[in-house]
Amino acid sequence: MRKGIHPENYRMVAFKDMSNDDVFLTRSTVNTKETLDVDGVEYPLVKLEISRSSHPFYTGKTKLIDTAGRIDKFKTKYAKFKK
Repeated sequence: MRKGIHPENYRMVAFKDMSNDDVFLTRSTVNTKETLDVDGVEYPLVKLEISRSSHPFYTGKTKLIDTAGRIDKFKTKYAKFKK
C-alpha cells in the first residue's frame, strides 16, 4: 500500500438509525456538528435512515413503505400497457 494516502484522524463516532433508534459506535473520519451521549461519553453523531438493524435483508422482514401513494401511481400509469 502507498504511504501517506490514508487519513490520520480516525476517532470513535456514534451512528444512529433514525427508523428504530439503534446506536452503534465505530471508528470514522466523518465530519459532523451533532453529538450524542453514550454511556456517559460524548461522541460525534451521524444520523442514518437505514442500517443493519432495520434493513430488510439483514432482519429478514420485508417492510413496504408507500410514500404518497407511489405504488398506486405506478400501477395506474402502466396499467394501459398490461395485456
